[in-house]
Amino acid sequence: MNPDAPGGRIHSTDPFAVPDADKSQVRRLRGRFASTVTLWTAPGPAGLTVSSAVVADGDPGRVLGLIDEESEFWAAASAAGRFAVTPLGPGDRQLADRFAGLFPAPGGPFATGEWHRTEFGPVPAHAVTWAGCRLAETRPCGWALLLDGVIERVETGSAGSPLIHYRGRYTELA
Repeated sequence: MNPDAPGGRIHSTDPFAVPDADKSQVRRLRGRFASTVTLWTAPGPAGLTVSSAVVADGDPGRVLGLIDEESEFWAAASAAGRFAVTPLGPGDRQLADRFAGLFPAPGGPFATGEWHRTEFGPVPAHAVTWAGCRLAETRPCGWALLLDGVIERVETGSAGSPLIHYRGRYTELA
């Protein structure tokens, strides 16, 4: 094969990647924080993959997350005043990508897989751990919206390995 022929050379790097010198230093820092990948859903239904989430223990417990204020999830959660948060596992990579808008979803992201309907929003039928939350407050935070939810229901099943997002890729705990 002639490497100089059209289509004869395959790039070893991403030809569309932003050079390191032009990348946001804050974004590069965020990429070095490993984060659990979660699925946030609301009645409607609507959903969004979120890797910027924290659970705060207390009375009441809370879930905080950075979400896209232009997402269908935010429109549905703000209208309903409630939402569900499900931590995802290694087998949920395509599910995470579907709700992040990175994987094709003919018929919408809820068209594939089985779902358990809850008053807080749909939860993947295979999920054994999830939280149902009441929307408490929001505020702008950087280029996102900080959503604060009061935990009203918790389901915790057997603990499996989490799906982790680190430096722009999914990974698993070793």
